[in-house]
Parts: sequence; C-alpha cells; structure tokens
Amino acid sequence: MTPGRSSERSAPEPDPTADQATKDAMSNATTVSPAHSASTASTLITNIAALVTNDPSLGDNSPLGLVQDAAVVIEGDRIAWTGDQSKAPATDNRVDAGGRAVLPGFVDSHSHLVFAGDRTQEFNARMSGRTYSAGGIRTTVAATRAATDEELEANVTRYLAEALRQGTTTFETKSGYGLTTHDESRALRVAARHTDEVTYLGAHIVAPEFAEDPAAYVALVTGEMLDACAPHARWIDVFCEKGAFDGDQARAILTAGKARGLHPRIHANQLSYGPGVRLAVELDAASADHCTHLTGEDVDALANSRTVATLLPGAEFSTRAEWPDARRLLDAGVTVALSTDCNPGSSFTSSVPFCIALAVRDMGMTPDEAVWSATAGGAAALRRTDIGRLTPGAYADLTLLDAPSHVHLAYRPGVPLVTGVWRRGERVL
Repeated sequence: MTPGRSSERSAPEPDPTADQATKDAMSNATTVSPAHSASTASTLITNIAALVTNDPSLGDNSPLGLVQDAAVVIEGDRIAWTGDQSKAPATDNRVDAGGRAVLPGFVDSHSHLVFAGDRTQEFNARMSGRTYSAGGIRTTVAATRAATDEELEANVTRYLAEALRQGTTTFETKSGYGLTTHDESRALRVAARHTDEVTYLGAHIVAPEFAEDPAAYVALVTGEMLDACAPHARWIDVFCEKGAFDGDQARAILTAGKARGLHPRIHANQLSYGPGVRLAVELDAASADHCTHLTGEDVDALANSRTVATLLPGAEFSTRAEWPDARRLLDAGVTVALSTDCNPGSSFTSSVPFCIALAVRDMGMTPDEAVWSATAGGAAALRRTDIGRLTPGAYADLTLLDAPSHVHLAYRPGVPLVTGVWRRGERVL
C-alpha cells in the first residue's frame, strides 16, 4: 500500500503559537473527539521501549517528549492516548512492540516524484569530477514530456511504496519536469491522486524553448500555466538560483501564486549566496529549502520568522557539495526540517533514515534534533499540526523500529530498521 490522500486535513496556515496553547491540554486527554472515535475499534500498542511523542510536556520533557516503557492507543485514524504502559486503558486489540522504539511517521516535506527517465550517466560523470549545476534538469524534462500519464503514475507509486517501507507516512511532491502548461498540470493531477501536499513548480528552470526569452517564460508561469495548475496544488515553489530564476523573477512568480491561493515555498541558497532566504521570509513562505550558503542576515531573518529551514542532505551527498550548517541554524533558534529532496538528478534517495544519519554525521545535528526535524520539523514546513507527533488528536502515523531507541537511526546507518508502519491508524507494513 502506498500513502494516499488523507480523508481529512487540518485547515491550512494554523498559527503555530496559538496552537501551542491547546497542545498541552490535548496531551493530557485520554480520548479523541467522538467525531473521530465513534464506531471504530481501538488498538493498544504496548511494550514500547522508547516512544517519541514530540510533545515536550510528556516523558523526559525534552523536545522529543520521550516516554520510556510506553504505550499508544489508536482509535480509528487518530491517536487517542499515549503514556506509561502501566496506565494504558482497555482496548479492542493489542499489539506487542517487543521492546522496540516507536516514533511518528516521517514527514518528507520536499520531493520531486513526478518524472520519467534516468540520470545515471550524469551521476557517474559527476562522481568522476564534474560539478553539479541546474542544467541537468533539462534531461529529465525531455523524458517526462515524452512519458505517458500511466508511466508517470507508475513511477510515483513505486517511489511512494519505497518511502513507506522506510517509515515515511506524509510527503510533499512537486511538478517541475514538464515546463509546459499541459505537462505541469498533468504532473500535478498525478501527484494529487497520492497526497494533498502538492506543489506547483513551473519555475524549476526556464523551459528550453524560452532560453532566449526568460521574461516570456515567467509570464507563462504566472499566467496561463498558473491558471491551469492552481486548482491541483496547495503550494507554489521557485528555484531561486543562478541558472534558474533571480530574486525579482522569483518574487513575481510567488506573488502571483499567492494571489491565486497558493502558499509559497522556495528553493533558496543551494548553490550560492543569493536573495532566496530573505525573499522567503518577506513572503512568509512555509519553508526555505536547501539553505546551504547563508549570511548572518539570512540566519537572523529565519530565526525571526515562521519560515522553516528545510535541509536536504541527500543533495549534498549526491553532489559532493558543501554541507548546510544545521548547528548554526539551530543555535540561532531557527526551526529546521529534514527531507530527502528525492529527485532523479541530485538526490535520488527516498530514505529519511539515511538523511537523518547524514545530518548527524555531517551537519552538526544531534540524533534527537535530526529525528525531531524529520517528523515535527517536516510538519512545521507543511504548516500542519495533525502529523509529526504522537499525541491525542493527531493522525495515527507511527513507525516501529527494530531497535530500542530512535538513536539507532544514526547509530546504524544503512540498516533497514523500520519493521512496522501505521498510516492513518492502519498497519501498512
């Protein structure tokens, strides 16, 4: 089973500060509302060695809200209770976790899954000494335009199943490999059959046929193409980078999207210093993604905003580029998310556990920080409060590890530790 569209999504753009006021009260509740629990069987998952709730009022009072010797109760598609297993209420069903760790399902808030083709040769050449640039995207554009809808659908389904086996229960994905009105809109229709977190990325690069007239392409992206794509998306994104779109073009594209009800995200400061991060803050973007090359002013701007810095270590791993300095961001008080950036050119991995290990090894994050960023951080990057945590009222999205602690995700890199996954209350692995 692959992740599908949720039957219910929380209202977009909740105020994170206001929500915190209700979160502590919810954490002490023992049941979900009748609308969620009526006529549904309940399941107790018990004998959990370490439970990551992401509620700091629980357990060890850390950001992870880590509860030892814990249990979780699921009713329908929601979490109904979490706490010490000795205090667990009676339920209809019971699952023994066998002394393993349980954490929220991973929230992959940045991926590019609607594509066709393969860039193995490009990767091989790059590993032999060629540097990465934005131009390689054109190879995937040609293959995607030539693919049938059925081929695109099959690819998305394949990679989502792959991600689910590794504990990902929520994901965002983008268009961006069509770059025509027809191909961008069909990519979004394919994506929308699998997730509500769909992003219009017509501004990935300037389409090849507009290479000599980028202003005309910006007009297309903000006009006819936007009209065709807006009904199928929640977000709008732009690659603000040398070789793609400059700050003025990115502002025009994101502003046009906001006018059509799409909220901004932005590929920012990946390959060089630039205006992307500060533009993200200016426009209240949900996330600025990559954030590799940052000035002090960029870091301060993020720290004083709602914009999440989404770090994508798979891209640095696959391009041998400079690692983002997660420690600098975290110490400044920036909210950080971790995501895969799964795409065929610069980060062809669907494994959040792999990205957690990279973030701990090479980006200065602690194991606790990396796990939080891959769950609650990803939820914040999607401005969601119903995922990324295991507290009453949240979706019952859980990952069971074949290990006694979440720390093993970094401690045992490359080992397939995910041994169970529940999505919306249903065990799917």
